[in-house]
Amino acid sequence: MEKIKISAVSYTNTKPFIYGIQHAQVLKQIDLSLDIPSDCAKKLIENQVDIGLIPVAAIPFVPNAQIISSFCIGSIGAVNSVFIFSDVPVNKIKTVKLDPQSRTSNNLAKVLLKHHFKVEVTYTTDQTATTDAIVLIGDRTFGRKPDFNYVYDMGEEWMNFTGLPFMYAAWVANKAISKEFLKDFDMALAEGIANIPTVINQLPAIKGIDIADYLSDKLNFELTAEKIKAKDLFLKYVTEL
Repeated sequence: MEKIKISAVSYTNTKPFIYGIQHAQVLKQIDLSLDIPSDCAKKLIENQVDIGLIPVAAIPFVPNAQIISSFCIGSIGAVNSVFIFSDVPVNKIKTVKLDPQSRTSNNLAKVLLKHHFKVEVTYTTDQTATTDAIVLIGDRTFGRKPDFNYVYDMGEEWMNFTGLPFMYAAWVANKAISKEFLKDFDMALAEGIANIPTVINQLPAIKGIDIADYLSDKLNFELTAEKIKAKDLFLKYVTEL
């Protein structure tokens, strides 16, 4: 039987999912690759994989996109790994350097700066440029807060703006997948979430981040109706940028 190709995010926030997959029978049925978020999306859009844990802003670009799991990468308020780091107060920000690894976080920053903070900003993808602020996500944010005068957690700011949680990434397929596999896959993810304390114990300490707090309290992995509502609202805002 041909294996189902899956691309998942390589960050710490995905470790519970990977643990569940690696300790389940479903592992024998898949070809798993770990990638940065933008590459997960690219592979799914270009049909190099069948399922991807992709940034939600990429979902509209995936042919035949279907969210196929009851789990996601989300937060209810502060997430502690998706930031606007700035040298000036947010109302003084004029230039922002975007993160090359995530379409969602860049668009979330744009939505928040325009509609929540109500500032007009010029954006650049030139990583050598000097700007007032930068968008940074994932493990590369760990320990970086002291490097900047102002820190804006985008999960927290989205909650302040909308009263909703946020979904950063979802498990999405670009084709029909058997219901039996999807059931087994979701059970593997559930097993990973149930074993977060074990995952935490297996991870090395990382300077600048409390991994236990991050995986157990900051991240929220359940795909709820509220998170779907947030996704739809966010994507609506993105179309208006």
